[in-house]
Amino acid sequence: MPITTSFALAFSLSMDAFAASLGKGASLNRPGMREAARVGAYFGLFELAAPILGWGLGLSFAHYIEAYDHWIAFGLLLVVGGRMAWLALKDDAEDKPKTERHSPLALALTAIATSIDATAVGITLGYMNVDVPTTIALIGLVTFTMAFGGVMLGRAAGPVLGRWAEVAGGLGLIAIGAKVLYDHTLGAVAATPIL
Repeated sequence: MPITTSFALAFSLSMDAFAASLGKGASLNRPGMREAARVGAYFGLFELAAPILGWGLGLSFAHYIEAYDHWIAFGLLLVVGGRMAWLALKDDAEDKPKTERHSPLALALTAIATSIDATAVGITLGYMNVDVPTTIALIGLVTFTMAFGGVMLGRAAGPVLGRWAEVAGGLGLIAIGAKVLYDHTLGAVAATPIL
C-alpha cells in the first residue's frame, strides 16, 4: 500500500484524540500554545505506543491466523471505527466549568482511552502491507498535531466539531478495513491472470 494509506490510517486514528482535545480546549480558560503542546504530547505518545503494543501482539500469533488475517483486520477496523462513530453520535455535550490546565492523570487517562483503538489497529499492521515503523511514527506525529490543533480550536468550537470529527475518523477506519478486505479478496482475484 502507498504512503497515502499510512497517512489515512494515522489521520483516522487521530480523530478521537482530536475530538477529545477539542473538549479539553473547550474546558480550559483561554488555552495557550504551551498547554496545547502538553496535551498533544500526551495524546501523541500514547497513540504512538499503542500500535507498537498491538503490532507485537499480532506478530506473536501471526502464523496461526495467516489465512484469515484480512478478515480479522477488517473486523477489528469495522468494530473500532463503528464504535468510535456510534459513541460520538450517542454522547451529549455537557457544560463544564473552565479550568487553567488539566492534571497529568486526567490527560493520561484520556490518552489511554483514545489510544485503545490504535492498539487494535496495531494488531492489523502486519497484514496491511504498509511500512510499519513509518506508519507508527506517522500515527504519533499526526495525533500530536491534531491534538495540538484541537486544543487551540476547542475554546470556540469544541462541542460542535468534536462529535463530527470523531464520526469521520470512525468512518475512515471502516473504509481502510474495507480496502484491506478488497485487496486480499476481490483485488487478488482481479490480479490473477486468465489463461
